[in-house]
Amino acid sequence: MAAIADSRAETAPQADHPASHAWREVLARVAAHMAHCGAHPARTVVLVPFAQLMAEAAAQWARLYPSGFAPRFETTRNWASQVGSFTPGPSDLALERGRDLLTARSLLEGAGLGAQHALLAGPLVDGATQLAAVAASVPQALRADWGDLARRALPTEAQGWLALEAAVARIAIAWAAHSDYATDVLFADRVRQGTDALVLLQGLQPEPLAGHLLEHFGPEKALAIDLRVGTAPGEVLWHRAEGGDDEAGRAAACVLRHIEAGRAPVALVAGDRLLTRRIRALLGPDVAVRDETGWKLSTTHAAAQLMAAVRACAREAGSDAVLDWLKQCPGAVAWPAADVALLERSLRRHGLRRWSDAQRLPAMTADDEAAARLAALVAAIDAERAVLQAPRPVTAWLEALAGLLRASGLWEGLQADLAGQKVLQALDLLAPAAIELEAPAAAARPLRLPEFTTWVDEVLEAASFVPPHPPTPQVVIAPLQQLLARPFPAVVLPGADADRLPAAPEPPGPFSNAQRARLGLPTREELGHAQGAALAQALHAPRIDVLWRARDGGEDQQPSPMLQLHWLERERRGRFLVPLPGEKEEERRLPPLAPDPRVPRAVPAAPTPRPAPDGRALTVAQLSASGYEALRVCPYRFFALQQLRLQESPEIDVDVDKRDFGTWLHRTLQLFHTGLAESPEADEGARRERLDACADQAARELALPADEFLPFQALWPELRDGYLKWLAGHEAAGARFEDGEVDRQVRLGPVTLRGRLDRIDRLADGRALVLDYKTERQERTKQRIKVGTEDTQLPFYAALLEDDTLAAAYLNLGEREPAKALAQEHVVVLRDELVHGILDDMAQIAAGAPLPALGEGQACTWCEARGLCRRDFWSP
Repeated sequence: MAAIADSRAETAPQADHPASHAWREVLARVAAHMAHCGAHPARTVVLVPFAQLMAEAAAQWARLYPSGFAPRFETTRNWASQVGSFTPGPSDLALERGRDLLTARSLLEGAGLGAQHALLAGPLVDGATQLAAVAASVPQALRADWGDLARRALPTEAQGWLALEAAVARIAIAWAAHSDYATDVLFADRVRQGTDALVLLQGLQPEPLAGHLLEHFGPEKALAIDLRVGTAPGEVLWHRAEGGDDEAGRAAACVLRHIEAGRAPVALVAGDRLLTRRIRALLGPDVAVRDETGWKLSTTHAAAQLMAAVRACAREAGSDAVLDWLKQCPGAVAWPAADVALLERSLRRHGLRRWSDAQRLPAMTADDEAAARLAALVAAIDAERAVLQAPRPVTAWLEALAGLLRASGLWEGLQADLAGQKVLQALDLLAPAAIELEAPAAAARPLRLPEFTTWVDEVLEAASFVPPHPPTPQVVIAPLQQLLARPFPAVVLPGADADRLPAAPEPPGPFSNAQRARLGLPTREELGHAQGAALAQALHAPRIDVLWRARDGGEDQQPSPMLQLHWLERERRGRFLVPLPGEKEEERRLPPLAPDPRVPRAVPAAPTPRPAPDGRALTVAQLSASGYEALRVCPYRFFALQQLRLQESPEIDVDVDKRDFGTWLHRTLQLFHTGLAESPEADEGARRERLDACADQAARELALPADEFLPFQALWPELRDGYLKWLAGHEAAGARFEDGEVDRQVRLGPVTLRGRLDRIDRLADGRALVLDYKTERQERTKQRIKVGTEDTQLPFYAALLEDDTLAAAYLNLGEREPAKALAQEHVVVLRDELVHGILDDMAQIAAGAPLPALGEGQACTWCEARGLCRRDFWSP
């Protein structure tokens, strides 16, 4: 891409940029002010609205005045850090989320709201942080008076939730009014005396601190200059996309076209973060991007590793949470990867959702060696988890967390990663005692693990991570407001619809618009004016592409009202073409739209053929009823799941579903009939009580959560009574329970048939009756046996018995239908036909017969192998 850019002659010289013209005028006024004040450049401070303009202003000054001293271009925060150091007091608003949340808890407890601290601490910090920008602009001597005036902006009477909101607002004002700030040093006499001249370059909206500094320094030293560009708009191309994907694709194409034409760096406006990420992904790895917005620290891999460790230590942690933590840890440092894999397989096989049930795994494992490995691993994990259990102050929590990260091998990885370093810094994990020194009252209160987890999560959510910038970026991602006075050759502005670029943004925080005006916070109207000014400044770039989507999630979208006002103004000046006859009414309100910037390219057709593998090299040693059913439904499914032995890993943390209900019912009936065979009871009431006890025992053995299993248990009384009624008639006909949950296998030529029979009864005439439980609707069960040759399960189970004569039936135990046995007639004939079919099919597979994917009927809907056969990508 760089070579392409260098090969193009069309460029936008920075000196001819409207922003460069504005800088020449602004800096000439700065130089004149310095001369008027007799100020030395090294003792002259020029305040810029945001940090990215410091380097730009210095570069523009060097271009205009290449020799001699240059003034200091600073933001207020950066200037304050240069002239003095600052450490927040124990109860000060530190503007660091971690410390401020702890202090907020203390303030709420002091106000009698300690019981609601978990709910109110976050909003309190948010409100105080907003007010800090105004409070810090007031000299310390006048800050208490500002607090008194600010409290009068709040309602004096409120009830219910409004009373809590008012209380939080009052605490936020008091907190902001009684705090010291790093910028207080700028009002010191020594700073005023050491500064010959002060120039404020005003941005899109007033900055309270800078305005008060102008008053403090006085007109003899201070001067304010508007930094906004006042020239005519540049060349604007308007793009209407059909949806989010189309908008991202068009925006990425616009960026690439500008780079190809040599108009770099391109400014990509970050209004919608999700949309910006999609555009960034489409640009590809070869484009050098400088992302000035960054992303939330909580979304980084380093933060995910740390939060996995914290959540895994919860007393009621799920197995998935613990496995997530274990997989983040380097195996050689913490525990062997092979043991972790064994643990995961065991947890999934037995469906143990709660980690507390993992201690049962050794007893549930038949292999002694595997059981010993599981026991040792579970004990080692629980020993590490125990470190983060007891309540303690936040300093002790951080020390324990640091120890856990070191023990599990995560510490070194976090230190080696830039985002990991930011995580450790944000949480003060490198120096936990710093919190106790700066906020002893707040840090000394003990926190429970859930409170500490919430605290860590909020700290990471509030912090940002900005990746290292490339030396020569081709694209700069920046907010719309930070394009001011920056000479970008081209700008791409996506997300210019009414939702993402509203005329008046909604102000954050709990304060009403009237309260914001009285508190000195930007009102909705002021924010709208600032956003409109930012858009106007962006449109002064030499080339700009503006994109919006016509539809979003199936709903029509309108362009931003600010764009529509701009179009009306330009149309009034005759800048738009007259709509052609026949255009749609909505198109008459739009400017001429740019063509799609994406260049179509021919891609050779490469259709995906229907797979038909040869499975002769994969010997089938054992065959189950479900395995043979897979062969009959779709040969490719049999190849993938039986011959290749590919299986989906079962989820652990899932809601109880119909499958769990069936497993529970099977276990309940097995316990019931096993106990009934040992001590028969003819009394119906006693049988009902026994069946209820077996149902409770089965739920305990399967560790089914009572709350999630409740809907199924609500159906139990009707199902129980229906089953007992069927059982009474079944036994009256002379049938008797013989065995249940029986594992059987039989050799059949080159393959061994195996399976587990739900139940075997003995009929009055001595024949065996194979019963298979079904919890589906009876209509579906009837469809299974309607065409006997299509039924695999009962004839297959019959083949596992040595009896020459037997009966088979599905025992339907529907949720809202009475229990009913639906017999498979002529099961012996069907069994013999099935046996011949199995022998024939296995012989054909061994001879190399293809196993094609059929892709027909309902078989593909829930097929685990659908992604392997690529059913959705076959050629016609």
